[in-house]
Amino acid sequence: MRVLLADKLSDSVVSSLENAGCQVQMQPELKGDILTSAMAEMNPQVLVVRSTKVLEADFDAAPGLELVVRAGAGYDNIDVRKASGSGVFVANCPGKNSAAVAELAIGLILSLDRSIPDNVMDARNGTWNKALYGKAAGVKGKTLGIVGIGNIGREVIQRAKGMDMDIVAWSRSLTDETAESLGVRRLESPEKVAAAADVVSLHVASNPDTKGLAGVSFFEAMKEGAFLINTTRGAVVDEDAMCKAIESKGIRVGLDVFSNEPAVKTGDFDHYLTSNPSVYLTHHIGASTGQAQEAIAQEAARVIIAYNDTGDVPNCVNLAVYSPATHQLTVRHLDKVGVLAKVLNEVSHANWNVQEMENVVFDEARAACAYIRFNGFEDDSVVSQIERIEDVLAVSLISL
Repeated sequence: MRVLLADKLSDSVVSSLENAGCQVQMQPELKGDILTSAMAEMNPQVLVVRSTKVLEADFDAAPGLELVVRAGAGYDNIDVRKASGSGVFVANCPGKNSAAVAELAIGLILSLDRSIPDNVMDARNGTWNKALYGKAAGVKGKTLGIVGIGNIGREVIQRAKGMDMDIVAWSRSLTDETAESLGVRRLESPEKVAAAADVVSLHVASNPDTKGLAGVSFFEAMKEGAFLINTTRGAVVDEDAMCKAIESKGIRVGLDVFSNEPAVKTGDFDHYLTSNPSVYLTHHIGASTGQAQEAIAQEAARVIIAYNDTGDVPNCVNLAVYSPATHQLTVRHLDKVGVLAKVLNEVSHANWNVQEMENVVFDEARAACAYIRFNGFEDDSVVSQIERIEDVLAVSLISL
């Protein structure tokens, strides 16, 4: 299996894949048109990326592409709709960077409370100002609001408890029972969390439903002087509303993600938020620890090896939860060459669109049972035609 690594990953992933019989090429600087050209030239079966965007042209350039693996949790840098329309699996590596991102979130909270970056800059510039920097409030006993209780949110909760913070939380899937087991108080909305918390940390997935989740009503609900931490994706925060809240309510912000982030690893940087003293920006490094990157690399390798060996895709994100199948055709048959081909020929003539199919072989491989789920109109005459096929033992048709 041909594998192209289009971002820098741990060398261990190359060894793991090569030991599994894969042909691996690591070209970590592939982006934009250069990636598209490389896809056309190499025609890989598997593409692995971290921050690199995988766009429609990249799928069109590589007709042999079967799987795209995002070496991380989010996958908004991949055109998933195009992948699905092209029959390409998309998988991610969830949970492997959770501890690293949670550590940064806690670091940003403490940095805001103790003004650590400003402390360091003043000291480096020869300014001593203990009178200013000795007035931190402290976080013990403060209320931390968590918006999104996935792997990262739970890791933040665990660490915040170690700092004796009270915790309130919201997530679409959070129940009272789960909240009790986590030792947090469940609130009814992100705005309720914003109103109750001294610090709010965002940990929702970035998708159309969460775009601008921290918007005008969210910032209106926040307490005067509260902190906002965002280590998920920039699109989750309405930055205009955020800047107005900084000015009108004195909130302070720690962001690892924000609008118009540079697409390169190093280079010149100019962003309107850098001049705002109430905003601390880091370089989208939440998952960038050696521990996290090694775990992610090994998970990416596991996904590819499982696909290579079995055809199954662990962590696949673009399979339909429910197919549009309306009926199930069950065909018991002798396990002989051509039987299923004749069955599917009748299905095709009936204009039944097969959505799912499984063929289970009985012991000694003398007989088998095919389960064919399809979208179409029930037609008993088709069933009769299939029943007359040689080596078909029994046929049944049910509505789903």
